[in-house]
Amino acid sequence: MALIDGAPVRREVLAGLAALCGAGWGGPAQAAGLGGALNGLLNRAADSSLDKLARPGAFFNDPAIRIALPLVGKLGALDSGGGLGGALGSLLGGAGGTTGGALTALTGGLTRTINDAASAAAGQAKPIFHTAIGKLSLADVPGIVGKNDGATQYLRQSAGDQLTGALRPLIDKTLGSLGAWRQLDQLGKATSLLASAGLSRDGLGKSVTDQALNGIFHYIGGEEAALRANPLGPLKGLVGGFGGLGGLIKPR
Repeated sequence: MALIDGAPVRREVLAGLAALCGAGWGGPAQAAGLGGALNGLLNRAADSSLDKLARPGAFFNDPAIRIALPLVGKLGALDSGGGLGGALGSLLGGAGGTTGGALTALTGGLTRTINDAASAAAGQAKPIFHTAIGKLSLADVPGIVGKNDGATQYLRQSAGDQLTGALRPLIDKTLGSLGAWRQLDQLGKATSLLASAGLSRDGLGKSVTDQALNGIFHYIGGEEAALRANPLGPLKGLVGGFGGLGGLIKPR
């Protein structure tokens, strides 16, 4: 976080915030103001991230967050022992028990669909994140202000289960509307081994939800850091408006 350019200033501001919070600087009006500023920062980071991820191809085109079928990792581990991976690879025409290109050809369409489903769900997820952010406690303000993605980390720790439960129905809905269940059924007809590797409806929905949340938090953390680094952005009021805290910011 860089509220004003320069590490010394950053340390002074954060130390001041932590001291005020630790010293019981928390009257209802003041606490509401500080919490509102941090929540506002996090809401802006979440909104910006979800807008970006809602664009067609956003998940699929970013290798850092691209969603993979749960099947892929399991087959890789099982291949080394000549187990399920080798059997499925042989069934699909892979040489020497390698799943390789044949598996990719069979599952590639579904992989693209689940990434598109995550983007579609991201476009509908703002109310879910706003609700979770609105429930954040002020007890963790010192920890939140001390890290570039502190608010994002706290949101994930405190509301991860809530967000998973709320996002899962959106993921399942978009998987269905985009044809993922139909594609999964077609794969199941090709071989019953797919279900054993985790490619059931429930397994796929859970995996896509978990991976989509990973991607969303990855983006929110980056957006939070970018907003913090802008001295004219949403944290300007947080630094300058609380009981003379603005006086902690000195020219270099």
